[in-house]
Amino acid sequence: MDSVTQAALGAAIGQATIGKQTNGWKAISLGAFIATIPDMDVLLYAVYDSVEMLRIHRGISHSFVFAIVGASLLTALFKWMKWLPTVSVVRVWWFNFLCLVTHMLLDYCTAYGTQLLLPFSNVRLGLDIVNVVDPVYTIPLLIGTLGGMLIPYWKEQKFRWNSLGLMLSTSYLVATIFFKANIDAKFDSDLRTENIAFTQRMSMPVGMASLKWYGVARTADGLYMKPYNLWRADTASLTYFPVQDELLERVDPDWAATMRWFSKGYYAVEAIGDTTRFYNLQVDMRGMVLDRTPPAPTKGYFVYAPNGTSSFHFGSGALD
Repeated sequence: MDSVTQAALGAAIGQATIGKQTNGWKAISLGAFIATIPDMDVLLYAVYDSVEMLRIHRGISHSFVFAIVGASLLTALFKWMKWLPTVSVVRVWWFNFLCLVTHMLLDYCTAYGTQLLLPFSNVRLGLDIVNVVDPVYTIPLLIGTLGGMLIPYWKEQKFRWNSLGLMLSTSYLVATIFFKANIDAKFDSDLRTENIAFTQRMSMPVGMASLKWYGVARTADGLYMKPYNLWRADTASLTYFPVQDELLERVDPDWAATMRWFSKGYYAVEAIGDTTRFYNLQVDMRGMVLDRTPPAPTKGYFVYAPNGTSSFHFGSGALD
């Protein structure tokens, strides 16, 4: 999820795990910082190109191995620097580990996907239950963490505030699992009614609060999509988009392999002159664009354009 949410969760964990053993603001600050460490892999954009970064971002820094090793190194550093002298080594390690591993697990809840199993497997895992930015999850964490610290009258209740914030945000995540199950049941029923033989299918939320969803089913040569609303009756119909996988034969094979892996099979390809557009529904679901010819499965796209005889331009864009 976004960095603000990750920092808020880390701050809440810091207050919950070491807040009573050390200064409360120190616990919050350290927790917020540690929880954002995995996303520092974006600094590698200075070294690697954009295509390589598709595999690197949310890679090893978002794995269980990194959480274990990182927690151990940070614990050794904090004890050496005497930053947490009143907190036991075991508690400091759990504090560091929870700040790191919850970052990865929170990203795992989104549709983007996280390589939790590196270096043993590069499969991208994701529950697809919450959007990358969702204030409904973030705001309770912020109120719970900062409420007791900023309001002097209730300062003695700061740890109850924090517990309430964690409980509300976690309850919302659990609720989205049931939201998704409801959408999946509707989508499966629609696919059976239309006798669509699919090889894989998914559902994912669009926007905050996980109220609006899309169902996407992959067949041998195309995608079937349908929008859903959690509280409203279904009025839309299934829409078909050809994948046009053969268009990837005209691009660099490594680029094509990376994009197929990145999208986990949920993609469509379009040719605009000598430029190839790649619509990645797994990562960039912004809603179907039906008022153009041909219609597009989502607004955002990646673009591959030849640039001379041995290189290409890689970028992204969005339809109006």
